[in-house]
Amino acid sequence: MGWTPAALWLAVVASGLYHGMNPGMGWPLAVSAGLMERSPRALVAALGPLTVGHLLAMLVMVLPFSLLVALVEWQRQIQIGASLLVAGFGVFRLVNRRHPRVLARIRPTQLGLWSFAVAIAHGAGLMLVPIYLGLCGTAGLDRAHAAAGALINADLGMAVLVSIVHSVAMIASGGFSAWLVYRYLGLKFVSRSWFNLDATWAFSLVVVGALSLAISVAHQR
Repeated sequence: MGWTPAALWLAVVASGLYHGMNPGMGWPLAVSAGLMERSPRALVAALGPLTVGHLLAMLVMVLPFSLLVALVEWQRQIQIGASLLVAGFGVFRLVNRRHPRVLARIRPTQLGLWSFAVAIAHGAGLMLVPIYLGLCGTAGLDRAHAAAGALINADLGMAVLVSIVHSVAMIASGGFSAWLVYRYLGLKFVSRSWFNLDATWAFSLVVVGALSLAISVAHQR
């Protein structure tokens, strides 16, 4: 039995909250901006480009699949392939912990570009792909009789909506974490509680891919 639309949308929001709480997605940079300018407005302003960069990274990953799902006869194969891609990238991240060198060349002031590059490098958008494909499958469209143009437009709209909802949830939890550290906890809390989330992040990709694969295979029976 597959996921219901409500459960899939909950997964979109939950993955956004998870991304936002991960310090690797950039909220410490917002704290740094606020402390450097000694203004909470600087912190809030920094959240804008972080959101835009993350949103663009989600769209880059999800939009190609919005075109592929129009190929109705290959829908199950696409879902299985996407699941294997997500799980495989998670395994790769577990084996190779080194960060891409290109990230070090991006200045901290280029928050939008930095957020986009980090989300791509860490496979943040890939985590959304199986959820998005599940939502397309439960959209209630008669894919056997729908015109290709209408089907693609519907899938493109779903891709944009999923990316927006995810990014809003991401910046909400990231912004809340940044505000707590800036206003109450302080940098000492970050230095004492900081831990490497790379392994947890990679493992979560493997789990999402494996779960999606199991659901796709079960639907074939």
